Amino acid sequence: MDISTLPWWKTAAFYQIWPRSFKDGNGDGIGDLQGVLEKLDYIKDLGCDAIWFSPLYPSPNADYGYDIADYRDIHPEYGDLELFKQVIAACRERGIKVVVDLVVNHTSDEHPWFKASLDPTSPYREYYFWREGHEDKPPNNWLSVFEGKAWELDPDTQTWYLHVFAKKQPDLNHENPKVREEVKDIMRFWLEMGVDGFREDVITYIAKREGLPNGLPLPVGTGIEHYTGLPKVKEYLKEYREGALLPYDAFTVGEAPMMTPEKALEYIDETAGSKTLDLMFHFQHMEADSLLTDWVPLPFNLIKLKRAFNAWQQKMRGKGWNALYIENHDHPRIISRYGSEKYRVESGKTLAAMYLLQSGTPFIYQGQEIGMVNTEFGSVDESKDVLTYNNWRMVQKVRLSEHNFLKIANRRSRDHARTPMQWTAEKNAGFTSGTPWFAVNKNYPEINATAALRDENSLWHWYQKLLAYRKNNPLVLFGTYLDLAPLDPHRYIYVREYANQKLLVMLAFGEKPLKMKLPEGFGNAKLLFSNYAAPETPEDTYTARPYECRVYQVG
Repeated sequence: MDISTLPWWKTAAFYQIWPRSFKDGNGDGIGDLQGVLEKLDYIKDLGCDAIWFSPLYPSPNADYGYDIADYRDIHPEYGDLELFKQVIAACRERGIKVVVDLVVNHTSDEHPWFKASLDPTSPYREYYFWREGHEDKPPNNWLSVFEGKAWELDPDTQTWYLHVFAKKQPDLNHENPKVREEVKDIMRFWLEMGVDGFREDVITYIAKREGLPNGLPLPVGTGIEHYTGLPKVKEYLKEYREGALLPYDAFTVGEAPMMTPEKALEYIDETAGSKTLDLMFHFQHMEADSLLTDWVPLPFNLIKLKRAFNAWQQKMRGKGWNALYIENHDHPRIISRYGSEKYRVESGKTLAAMYLLQSGTPFIYQGQEIGMVNTEFGSVDESKDVLTYNNWRMVQKVRLSEHNFLKIANRRSRDHARTPMQWTAEKNAGFTSGTPWFAVNKNYPEINATAALRDENSLWHWYQKLLAYRKNNPLVLFGTYLDLAPLDPHRYIYVREYANQKLLVMLAFGEKPLKMKLPEGFGNAKLLFSNYAAPETPEDTYTARPYECRVYQVG
């Protein structure tokens, strides 16, 4: 296959920036676009050639940018449109593509559209889901993802609006053609400015079932079956793609809870002629230590993790393209989850090789490349996350103590991914010269980018080498994928094969020694990567050290 004919996003590596915590350029304690400008060479040197920005828009920050008050501007805390244009220009100079978050399932309740919709006679009323209740009860029994009931009462009109997330995030009504025109206009606004595409937040939620019927009487997720992946989602996405995206050859990656490979292909199948998105983020591989949500923790299960990776690698092959990630703004740090803080660098390298050598487009989240880990909170008041506070309110009803709640939050809160980026061993980790908006992890004197760059054996250099190896490599891009030990609870061993080449990835999970056996056909293999000292000539058997990774190639 000719790599030169591929769309740019199939050979790119993305770096995700959560702007509030990336780098403060003006000393006010909040990350901003000036800070991004200062660190573009860092991102390029790592080997990333695309940036995904989490929301930069004006927002009251009920959900830190995912509640948008103005779709056509930059939050003043981050800069302005002129500064954003400078960032785009600086990225262009470095060959870096720019993708921004598009959040159109809901707006902020401080958006002018919603404010206007409070008037029952306003044309903006139909931009949202306003409904009559039943005496003092909401229209149906739906629950929100973040805050109790999915309906909020407007006391002035005695009517209710729908919010499947926080109450300050009212849902947009995409059934209204005026809303769809607004969405297309928003897309064109940013594409005209020079962005290369969008990451589309909870995009399979944008259609609601007609009549808004009651949800199933489940303890969690009541109503979700009536607003997840309905047929009209694909109709709306087709309209957005044809009406706004295709003229700019824009890239799109959707995000969708409860997504499976089969469902994903309904949106990203390149062979069906009906593709509406390019990539799809899913959560199945992020459930290897939990039940449906990070907040219901279970022991880490390598078999469950491999099952998810195997399904997506095999079922996408020849049809769709995978989105590869192990960290983002919505999950705790991966080393603290699937690896070991005791063996931070070793397990971090194993986790990196695990996913970066699979087929797809890789995404790296800020701080992942230096091995940032979870922080620790002494009280719930130290948290910044609406989801954490909502969970705290819920568990108080069953009289769970704050001490016991923090045992969960210190493992599972989204806050762990949102502490400031650790740049140096200096005050505030070099993130800001002012007072940081959120507490910096106390381990920054040891874990920081400056130290990682100086150490040729650091996790940062491991990521750099892996990204350089996979760049335009047909074996990684197109090779078949086969898990050789799908039911092994401690070993992840898979083979990629393309033309006359084979790649063997041997990963040991856990802190105990493990006997590893070389598969047939790799006796003359070349050692490419190892996170411990290892012989160049493969051994038939060896005892793997904690989280040992070895990667071999034949041909």
